[in-house]
Amino acid sequence: MRKYLSFFRLRFSMGLQYRSAALAGIFTQFIWGIMEILVFRAFYQSDSNAFPMTMQATSSYIWLQEAFLALFMVTFMENEIFLSVNNGDIAYELCRPIDIYNMWFSRSVAHRLSRAVLRCMPILVITIFIPKPYGLMIPKTVTTFLLFLLTLILGLSVAVAFCMIIYMLTFFTISAMGVKMIAMSLVEFFAGAVIPLPFFPNPIRRWMELLPFASMQNVPLRIYSGDLTGNAIQDVFFLNLYWSIFSIV
Repeated sequence: MRKYLSFFRLRFSMGLQYRSAALAGIFTQFIWGIMEILVFRAFYQSDSNAFPMTMQATSSYIWLQEAFLALFMVTFMENEIFLSVNNGDIAYELCRPIDIYNMWFSRSVAHRLSRAVLRCMPILVITIFIPKPYGLMIPKTVTTFLLFLLTLILGLSVAVAFCMIIYMLTFFTISAMGVKMIAMSLVEFFAGAVIPLPFFPNPIRRWMELLPFASMQNVPLRIYSGDLTGNAIQDVFFLNLYWSIFSIV
């Protein structure tokens, strides 16, 4: 276990060095969040009662999505792993007295966390001061915030486990580009990155919420924004916990 923690610390400290890239990412994600909210604002002004989420909850969902983008997006994968598989350097890794899956898993978690740490705080602090209903809302209760953090961690484990599958598929392909493009499109659609899942028709939404992709960001972001309450939180939490345990095991 100690050796995998060492891989985690090394990758995390390495990721914290890219501050200029983080600043560029913060600016890009902030502008993208404004554009998304303006699009939703146009729809809500036509008929606010026709949508399953309030404008405030939708705005919070979008800002959290931008703040923690590095935790869930499939595009934030390690190119070093793909290169090592393509050029054959992976043979040296396989000769080491370590479990390569656990090493990649710990490195990937550190890689995502380091990017999220650099980017999330400026976005969260700025968007809290944006006037309602276009800014980030504060959780209604401490329990809601703690559930958000817990499901955020569980969603991260599911996202990293899915990336492990992509890494393994590259052993059987000439180029990883096609696998990455398909995976990115699949995850973004079913995880609620393009459109929040409550906006889908109910029959489709219920089916999509059962998939592991919904655990990556749909569950924690909707808990924080107050769109999930009562028994609904309990149901999605245990489903999220199941997918997290299943993906790790």
